[in-house]
Amino acid sequence: MLAQTVSGSLDRRGFHYAWVIAAVTFLAMLTTSAALGLPGAMLQPLSKEFGWTTDQLSSVFAVRFALFGLLGPFAAVFIGRFGLRTIMVAAASFIAVAMVLATQVTQLWQLFLLWGLVLGCGTGLTALVLGAMVANRWFTTNRGLVVGLFAASTATGQLIFLPIAAWMIENIGWRYAVIPVFIACVVVAALATLFMRDHPGSIGLRAFGEPAGGPIEAPPPRATRLNFLGPFQVLAEASRNRTFWILAGTFFICGLSTNGLLQTHFISLCGDNGMTAVPAASVLALMGAFDLVGTTLSGYLSDRYDNRKLLFWYYGLRGLSLFWLPFSTFTFYGLSIFAMFYGLDWIATVPPTVKLAAQEFGKEKAGMIFGWVFAAHQLGAATAAYGAGLTRTLLLTYNPALFAAGAACLLAAAAVLMIRLQARPAPTPVAA
Repeated sequence: MLAQTVSGSLDRRGFHYAWVIAAVTFLAMLTTSAALGLPGAMLQPLSKEFGWTTDQLSSVFAVRFALFGLLGPFAAVFIGRFGLRTIMVAAASFIAVAMVLATQVTQLWQLFLLWGLVLGCGTGLTALVLGAMVANRWFTTNRGLVVGLFAASTATGQLIFLPIAAWMIENIGWRYAVIPVFIACVVVAALATLFMRDHPGSIGLRAFGEPAGGPIEAPPPRATRLNFLGPFQVLAEASRNRTFWILAGTFFICGLSTNGLLQTHFISLCGDNGMTAVPAASVLALMGAFDLVGTTLSGYLSDRYDNRKLLFWYYGLRGLSLFWLPFSTFTFYGLSIFAMFYGLDWIATVPPTVKLAAQEFGKEKAGMIFGWVFAAHQLGAATAAYGAGLTRTLLLTYNPALFAAGAACLLAAAAVLMIRLQARPAPTPVAA
């Protein structure tokens, strides 16, 4: 009832309710990003208090990255059965519980349960697949821009939360640093309950940009059961397509060179080079600020230019920046230059990858296909989260991990140029 009242009030002012839905989704994905990034700031404090090694903690963080991605293809199944609102509230609840209970851990297996399994499942339900579904349901125009904004929410989560968390860890203690994320989860759950709706037709609206005239599309019926075979059937079909493997392989490298490597280990890397946690988190937040700009701009560019060429430049420039990082001065000024260069294309790969999936497989299958491509992204993140931690434990340096990720990015830049999109037949017009 409240959503319909607000929708009517906004409509009289020329403002479509789809943007309210987009704002709530943005906040939910922002909170997910903050929850995923926060454990990276906890790596050294946990190691000092409990004596856990970097590779032991990295194995926990790797599990949450893997679940965050692997649940992506099935998030659409849960949303189809229970609806957007229920899933968003459930995900916020999982994340809040994982954050609060982790302050009482004394054993590594307890941290694995909370920050590996529970946090991984909670964040996986609000992965980028959620954003893609909201964009497809609520927007007929501006979809590329909306997907770009949703992808950029991962950067904004760092921008807002990490410097605050680093300050709290340094001055109060790591246990208090979970409070901002917990509060954000409560706010998201409340907003989703009040304002989130599954489909424009459920409150008598057309999707944003849909031409007026004719009947309003009725919301599709909810699934009566959970069909977990659907994602596997789509995967089996997609696995016969070379483009799918190129997109999945390059997105694996995308996760390898972003979330798993720098989001998890950057503060620890800076600590090894004499920079304390607060300025290191500020640099990471600066990357988030530039990525908010870069990813939104990438969504705009993906509607206008060859997405293969965009990905070539994104991966190539990212690889070069990772090669340069070990030779930076690790001063705030030197790292700020890196943050600007690297941050502009942190998640800028998302809009072109979504567009290429839609071009190759069609709009109907694009969401599920991208879910599997995103799963590859998070498996790459999990690989880097553990691999970089193991490198740090065995060799006492992160440099080999940085060089390997840089080389992988250059390989991805070459691979995307091998994509040859199939010519899809034009849709047959429906007789009036």
